[in-house]
Amino acid sequence: MRLPPSQARALPGHAIGTVAMPRPEPLPLPEPTGRDRFPDAPPSGFQAVAQAPVSTFSIDVDTASYAFVRASLNRNALPPPKAVRVEEMINYFPYAYPAPTSPEEPFRITTSVFPSPWAEGRKLVQVGIKGYAVAPESRPAANLVFLVDTSGSMAGPNRLPLVKQALSLLLTKLDARDKVAIVSYAGEAGTVLPPTPASERQKILAAIEGLAARGGTAGGEGLRQAYALAEQGFEAKAVNRVVLATDGDFNLGITSRDELKGFVARKRATGIFLSVLGFGMGNHNDALMQALAQEGNGAAAYIDTLNEARKVLVEEATSTLVPIAKDVKIQVEFNPATIAEYRLIGYETRALRRDDFTNDKVDAGEVGSGQTVTALYEVVPVGGARTMPALRYGAPPAAPVAGSSDYAHVAIRYKRPDAETSRLIEAAIDPSQEAKTLAEAPQEARFAAAVAAFGEILRGGAYTGAFRYPDVVRLATGARGDDPFGYRAEFVGLVRAAETAAALAPAPR
Repeated sequence: MRLPPSQARALPGHAIGTVAMPRPEPLPLPEPTGRDRFPDAPPSGFQAVAQAPVSTFSIDVDTASYAFVRASLNRNALPPPKAVRVEEMINYFPYAYPAPTSPEEPFRITTSVFPSPWAEGRKLVQVGIKGYAVAPESRPAANLVFLVDTSGSMAGPNRLPLVKQALSLLLTKLDARDKVAIVSYAGEAGTVLPPTPASERQKILAAIEGLAARGGTAGGEGLRQAYALAEQGFEAKAVNRVVLATDGDFNLGITSRDELKGFVARKRATGIFLSVLGFGMGNHNDALMQALAQEGNGAAAYIDTLNEARKVLVEEATSTLVPIAKDVKIQVEFNPATIAEYRLIGYETRALRRDDFTNDKVDAGEVGSGQTVTALYEVVPVGGARTMPALRYGAPPAAPVAGSSDYAHVAIRYKRPDAETSRLIEAAIDPSQEAKTLAEAPQEARFAAAVAAFGEILRGGAYTGAFRYPDVVRLATGARGDDPFGYRAEFVGLVRAAETAAALAPAPR
């Protein structure tokens, strides 16, 4: 009906003089299922030291895989094997390695050797790295752009509402030194908040709270606008970073993975890095998120709960936001006099060629303030039971170093965040670092081995033999140690949950 002119009111979405009806909020889309996408990288196998003595890989401090595995198990479903990246499972946990004492040499290497828990006669070689911790009060200023996916696929309660909570938590770790801008994207992208001092907390919170999910996913245009805002607020001595929060379902505009990676890589060269926070399950494009984070010199995390948001953005805020080194690479050379075969557990998506190690043009991982990184190798000692027969026409074994009883040599190359020339740190792994029994191995090494075994079993258990979930529980429980936030206790609970989880998630109703 028509209202008299004296009673007419202008309301959103309605012409003056019509009956005011509230614009309905879009209904949440049904929770999708079965459309998650992961990198296709089969587990690495054993290598013969005589033919390939050198292992080279980019460092990885991402934790997305562990949180996704947890989200699956909390739904009483085993995760897809491709979703399990063992190095991200291991590196989800902090480890009590000795710390460097000076930022002049920002890493300290810890190594150990001990019997494999799952294969008699084999050994595990642990390489642990602890990064220098920057004091919160002395950290550089932050120029942050929150790039938020507000497409229809983000309407679920574990998506955009959780994004808002997560970004609000991150805001608590910022101060007057810092600036925040917000870009949202759905069918099109737009600036929600121009660069604003973090001290204007209520203004930023209001912008976050106003975000609503509707429309398609023009992620490429969102990235372009977010980087433009980061350039607008760029400070040479600050941390300049785009923080992307999405389920990764880019379906409008630029959707080519290679195009997006190239764009992010070019922006990385200007000093603007990219971190990725993944949300949702059922259509989560983990493969794209991992690729963008790697190209952007940033970490990828998966936020499945408010507690996970608190871990990543509050408890670990300094390491999440403040890099101490970029393009960090590890190269391990095994001694053919003592080691016959080896395999690197995990890091399949981070493998590098041998000559990439000394090539400063090759991109690699970023490490944040105070972070720890762990890598495990499973090795067959000389004289042990080989996993592969010797080649009939193979080259003779490499000549051992005269008088050397070392197991391996570790080298780390890194660049300071503002440098383009790498530096080198080296260490030897020798019998003095070996524990004769598993019980004598360092506590942190035993816990890392338990997590590695769990990841390997979830991927099919090709190398863990008869070692099963109860064995993982026993090993992890005996190495839990100091656990102030309960992460390790939660891990034990997840292993128990995996014993009874269904092979597939039930279809949504």
